[in-house]
Amino acid sequence: MIRIKRVHDRPEPADGVRVLVDGVWPRGIGKGEAAIDLWLREIAPSTELRRWFAHEPQRFEEFYRRYSAELDERPAAVRRLLDLVRKGDVTLLFAARDREHNNAVALLRYLRERGLAA
Repeated sequence: MIRIKRVHDRPEPADGVRVLVDGVWPRGIGKGEAAIDLWLREIAPSTELRRWFAHEPQRFEEFYRRYSAELDERPAAVRRLLDLVRKGDVTLLFAARDREHNNAVALLRYLRERGLAA
């Protein structure tokens, strides 16, 4: 099972493997306190796309379209994440304040729309 959680939320045993899917380390949180098992930078949106999106909710659908195209070009990163999912629960961690319009939400949607995750 894949879950999504803000990196600032308290870690829980049900999280399984906690994977940070941002390209930049989250502000205001130390590495130990974040309880991150893997920082999968290569699956994060490009710097250019992240800057363009700027967490503007009205840009989310276009962000999703562009990010999906980037993910299509990174099959090794997607495969690495799916290998973890096959072994057990995974929680995708993001740092954005907006819990509905962020790259972790877009990544899970990408996986589901391609039949790669439930």
